[in-house]
Amino acid sequence: MPTKQEVFEKIQTALVDALGVDDDEVTPEATLVGDLGAESIDFLDIVFRLEKAFGIEIPRAELFPEDILTNAEYVENGRVTATGVAELKKRMPFADLSNFETNPLVQEFGNLLTVNDMCRYVCSKIGCEG
Repeated sequence: MPTKQEVFEKIQTALVDALGVDDDEVTPEATLVGDLGAESIDFLDIVFRLEKAFGIEIPRAELFPEDILTNAEYVENGRVTATGVAELKKRMPFADLSNFETNPLVQEFGNLLTVNDMCRYVCSKIGCEG
């Protein structure tokens, strides 16, 4: 079972390779979109690299639930509804949604996911020590 530090280092390598950023930019608090400049096309590459690095399968909608953000059942006037936020929390227990919940603009969702969230996600799949 890998340590949380080992998981972070593999995720850091995957993000450096996928996004062309420097190691020191990939901190636990860095957001994938806002800080590291990830675009939607990059998420496919990131998922592929993580699957390979950890030997796991990552359903895209599990890590990046765009289907919620484009569904009229969960979005109203560019904002995620309370029902939508509840669905995001259910699907993304590894992510801290507290800031997003206070101002749930769809366009801000991309600035939500951090490197630390990805570490928690991978640890939830494979188990981590420490």
